[in-house]
Amino acid sequence: MAYFNAVYQSDLSHRARAVYMYLKDRSDAEGQCWPAIKTIGAELGLSRSTVKRALDDLCKAGLLQKDPRWRENGSYTSNLYRLL
Repeated sequence: MAYFNAVYQSDLSHRARAVYMYLKDRSDAEGQCWPAIKTIGAELGLSRSTVKRALDDLCKAGLLQKDPRWRENGSYTSNLYRLL
């Protein structure tokens, strides 16, 4: 649980902490995962807007890198999240 120290000792909101722990729980060995914002919100009981604010807070805090992903036909799909 040492990797949560940066989250626990930060000024992050409770929503950002919850989203971080959700992403950490679903990430692979390299700290990557790609759940949809709608999925995150549904599983945590948060609105899409709240999830987006939490993700932005985590990026600003330097705990998360968010990369867009695209399908072969050029349409947008879920983001790739990298826990830092």
